[in-house]
Amino acid sequence: MENINLVESFSEFKEFKNIDRPTLMRILEDVFRNMLIKKYGSADNFDIIVNIDKGDLEVWRNRIIVEDGEVEDSNSQIAYSEALKIEPDFEIGEEVTEEVKMLDFGRREILSIRQNLQSKVLDLEKDNVYKKYQERIGEIITGEVYQVWKKEIMVLDDEGIELLLPKTEQIPSDFYRKGDSLKAVVSKVEMKNNTPMIILSRTSPLFLEKLFESEVPEVFDGLITIKNIVRMPGERAKVAVESYDDRIDPVGACVGMKGSRIHGIVRELRNENIDVINFTTNNSLYITRALSPAKISSIKLDESFKKADVFLKPDQVSLAIGKGGFNIKLAGELTGYKIDVYRDIDSDAEDVDLEEFSDEIDEWIIKEFKAIGCDTAKSVLDLSIDELVNRTDLEEETVKEVMKILKAEFE
Repeated sequence: MENINLVESFSEFKEFKNIDRPTLMRILEDVFRNMLIKKYGSADNFDIIVNIDKGDLEVWRNRIIVEDGEVEDSNSQIAYSEALKIEPDFEIGEEVTEEVKMLDFGRREILSIRQNLQSKVLDLEKDNVYKKYQERIGEIITGEVYQVWKKEIMVLDDEGIELLLPKTEQIPSDFYRKGDSLKAVVSKVEMKNNTPMIILSRTSPLFLEKLFESEVPEVFDGLITIKNIVRMPGERAKVAVESYDDRIDPVGACVGMKGSRIHGIVRELRNENIDVINFTTNNSLYITRALSPAKISSIKLDESFKKADVFLKPDQVSLAIGKGGFNIKLAGELTGYKIDVYRDIDSDAEDVDLEEFSDEIDEWIIKEFKAIGCDTAKSVLDLSIDELVNRTDLEEETVKEVMKILKAEFE
C-alpha cells in the first residue's frame, strides 16, 4: 500500500513513546476507519489489516456483484461488468475484495490522517503519563536536571518524561546544574491545558519519610512505624517513631550503628539536623522528648487549650528554643501543643550560668570571675567579698554590685 511512509513514521513515533502493540493497532484502525467513513459514508464493508512488525497497513473493500444498472450503493455494490475487469471468472452475487490505494485519496485527506495520528498518539501519551504518575504520588524519583530556571527546575526521568521541581519545593541550600542527578518525591500530578504537570518536592515531610524507608529496612518492612514528621527544610526535622516489637529499638534502628543510616539521609537533605524520638501517648513525656536535646525539669499541661509550660535549668533554655527558634517550633508542631519555656530558679537544686546575667553584668566582669573558676552564680556567692576582691582585679564596689544582682536571682 502506498501509505507505507505514513505507517513507518508512526512506528518510529511508537518506538520513542513506548506505546504497546494492541493500542497502536487500535489507534491506526480508528484513524483509517474514520477516514473511510468520511469518504465513503460507511466503513462496515472494509477490512483494515495492521502489521506492526513489518510497519505496513492494508485496507480492503468488500463489495457484492450485481447486474449492470442495478447498483444502488456504489460503496457496497459493484456492477458485473466492472467486476469482470478485476477478475474474469466472477459471477453475480459473489463478493469482490479490492485493495484501497492511497492514491484514491487526495493530498488533503492524507495530511489529515497524519495529523489525526499524531494528535491521538500525543493525547494517549499524555494520558498514560498522567495515569502513571498519579499512581506514583509519594514515591521518590531520581532524575537528571535538564534545565534550571529562576523559579523551577526541569527534571527528566529515565523515560525522558518532564518533571518540575518548583523553587518553593527546594531546600534553601539546594544548588543544581544541568546534568546533575536529583532525588525528590512526587507530590502532585495535575492536568494543565491538556498537559500533565508532575510536581516534585524536596521539602515535603513525605520526602523524609520515603528516605527513611529506603535507608532503614525495618521502616520499609513495617516493623517500625513513623508516627509523625515535621520539618524546617535545610535546618531541622523531628521524626517520631514507634515499634510494636519490644525487641526493636526504633530510634537505634533509624539512626544505625554510629549514625550510619541517618548520615545518608542528612547528606541528602543538605545537612539538615534530624532528631529521631520515641513516640508515646504520654503527652508530658512526648513533649520532653520532642524538646531534645534540652533537658526539662518539669512540665505543666493545660489539656483544654493544648498548652504546655515547660520549666528548664537556665543553661537548657537556649537548647530548648534552638537556633532561630526552630527546636521549640518543631516540637510544638510534632506534639500539637503550644509550648512556652520558663527558667527554673529553684534555689535548692538549681544554679545559673554567669552568662545568663550578661544583660546586667558587663562581659569583662564575667570574664574576671570565670578566670578564677567561678562560672555560675552560686560559685560566686559561695566566696566572700574580700576573697573575690583579692583574687580578681575588680573593685570592692563592683563585687558588691554583682553579689547583689546574683542574690536577687535566688530570692
